[in-house]
Amino acid sequence: MMLPFFLFTALVGFVTAGNAGWGEPCSQENNRLQLGTWQFWDECNSKTYCAANSTCAHKGCRRDDYPFGYNVGSDFAPKCPRGTFCPDEEDACMPQQPVDSPCQLNRDDQCQGPPDFKALAGKNELGLNVNGSVCINNVCMWANVTEGEPCAVENTPYIVYGVSRQETVDIVSRGNCRLGLYCDAQQHRCIAARRIGEECDADKECETFNCLSSGRCGAIPRKPSEVGVWVYVLVCVGIILGMFGTLFGLYWVHRSQREAERERRLQYWREQNMFHQSLTQLKETARSSIMSVRSSVSLMPGQSDSQQPILQHPVPRAPSSLRYQHIE
Repeated sequence: MMLPFFLFTALVGFVTAGNAGWGEPCSQENNRLQLGTWQFWDECNSKTYCAANSTCAHKGCRRDDYPFGYNVGSDFAPKCPRGTFCPDEEDACMPQQPVDSPCQLNRDDQCQGPPDFKALAGKNELGLNVNGSVCINNVCMWANVTEGEPCAVENTPYIVYGVSRQETVDIVSRGNCRLGLYCDAQQHRCIAARRIGEECDADKECETFNCLSSGRCGAIPRKPSEVGVWVYVLVCVGIILGMFGTLFGLYWVHRSQREAERERRLQYWREQNMFHQSLTQLKETARSSIMSVRSSVSLMPGQSDSQQPILQHPVPRAPSSLRYQHIE
């Protein structure tokens, strides 16, 4: 079921209203529930309510621990004690109402619980009832109807929006059946809820209150996932293999780096050794050359080494021209 988008835009002006402060005029005739969200609205702001004298007065009670619209450190209206409730107007605490008394939409807390409320109260936080009592069609009832018995059902449409801003309707159906049952809207009788994996048409038909898009009951969305022991075993084995794999990888990398460094140093040592051998060979060659020159010089008889000529075959010099000029 789709609602036209213009219907929502037409209500924007009304939604943004409700900003009258303390002492300013208001009208209780304009009090209403907003279409689509069914949230209570009046002409006063979040700190006041529209009193019977048609002026905004300070709220006399609150439902939330941290109400909206208050500044940090502000004084809140008190919360109602046990056995009483704070109505949507939040004007004053009122005693809980007995069965068949009027109540406001989805305000199960406004109704008195049955004597065996502990056995009927919802314990799975799905909001099926409050202390075994429910408000169906604005009438207080007890959620104690057994399987096959006639029951009362209430279908409330809520407007929801998708990722692309498409507008759809989510219908919430409630009844006064015991836990584990639901009130069929066609037969108006309590029927046993279906288990996980069974076919369903609405959330209320499942024990988990979660009918998947596949048409079968699914687990509670906020329930933690439970895995088998083999998953933990695989995770432990994976962690151990990962640790050993990391250690082996580091060892292999360090070994490769060490071998490369060793090869580089060995190459450097070889080059230095070859250079040293070349220098040694060069020194030996030079020494051998000098010794061979000395041994080739023959010593004259009766002369010492100091009397030997430096040159083995002296080159004769030409006579000076000055000498011949003087003789002439």
